[in-house]
Amino acid sequence: MAASLYLAAGKTTDSVTHGFLPAAARLGLDVTLLTDRPAAHAGTHDGRIIQCDVVDFREIVAAVASMDDEPAAIFTNSDFLQASTALAAAYFGLPAKDWRAATRAKNKALMRRHLASVDPVFSADARHVPEDAPYPLVLKPREGVASEDVFLVRDALELATRVDEIAARRDDPLVAEEYLPGRLHTLETLADGRELRVLGSFRTTLSPPPFFVEERLEWAPPPPETAQVLEQLDALGIGFGACHTEFVVHEGRARIIEVNYRLVGDHCDFLLADLLGVPLFEQILTVHLGGSLASWDGPNHRHAIAEPVIADRSGTLTAAPSALQMDDGPVRLSYRPQRAVGDAVAVSRTNRDYLGTVRAIGPGPDEVNAALARFRAAHDWTIT
Repeated sequence: MAASLYLAAGKTTDSVTHGFLPAAARLGLDVTLLTDRPAAHAGTHDGRIIQCDVVDFREIVAAVASMDDEPAAIFTNSDFLQASTALAAAYFGLPAKDWRAATRAKNKALMRRHLASVDPVFSADARHVPEDAPYPLVLKPREGVASEDVFLVRDALELATRVDEIAARRDDPLVAEEYLPGRLHTLETLADGRELRVLGSFRTTLSPPPFFVEERLEWAPPPPETAQVLEQLDALGIGFGACHTEFVVHEGRARIIEVNYRLVGDHCDFLLADLLGVPLFEQILTVHLGGSLASWDGPNHRHAIAEPVIADRSGTLTAAPSALQMDDGPVRLSYRPQRAVGDAVAVSRTNRDYLGTVRAIGPGPDEVNAALARFRAAHDWTIT
């Protein structure tokens, strides 16, 4: 009998639909999808789907316990479900992330409090910021994602105005943090509980303030200050499974912006797998099945860029390319849409404005940038 994987998911994502589910099939796993949105997943998974309040670990435990098969792994790639899934896996004695580390990573206030002895950063409840706060500050939802409702604010009046504006559309807690200057990087890691391996790093280009939209991720060697980031991740208890960390480097000092205790998203996960030349999704699932990290040579010296196509206006997407792969000389290009023709688009100045992402891998920056420019010029994305 095939080993049983229970995969917890909220909304549908390409990472699960085109990454983890096919990887589970290649590993010969029998996958049961646990979700609070079964209708959304009905067209993406032809196996068993169980409706479940996946935010509550007790509901995950009850759902898994009601099945006849013993679970071999309980896994999620969702930001919001890491702690509940970790607790459920621990209940069954399965390999899992530390639920406390998952909670710290998700809750930005807890993360700052826990890292205070290693890297103190000003952070406060956005409605109770002291007068002597070190403006400018970054206002953000305490447990937010995708740069949604993240703003740079330069004084107390601007802070109060933005807080009221955000509160009109959401009621979750907001935090105001010290703005950390520097060059923005990511660190991609994978750990099996014994070894934590650095997979690589991207340099991230952001939109102009006051917004923080990620406009481009470019593969680059991890900066020399990476050891400082690993020290901070260790202090948080990060040491199992995939992790995507965003940090800045300024004057020789590395400081964490946020930790996403899951695989990098926005199609950079597929780029990372292609670049490393390893079955990355299978490796992550294998770790959660109790296996060890496989050995591989590490990334070769190719160059890679992930560049989202970003909506510049609101309306209806009336023309856009479908998913495709192509070669432009020595550069391999892939495009995966994130919006379909006919979708309504409302510009939000967040990563939710992505219409799709172009991925390119080639021998060097000049070839990759030129191929990307030709691809963008040859295709139309029309919003009317």
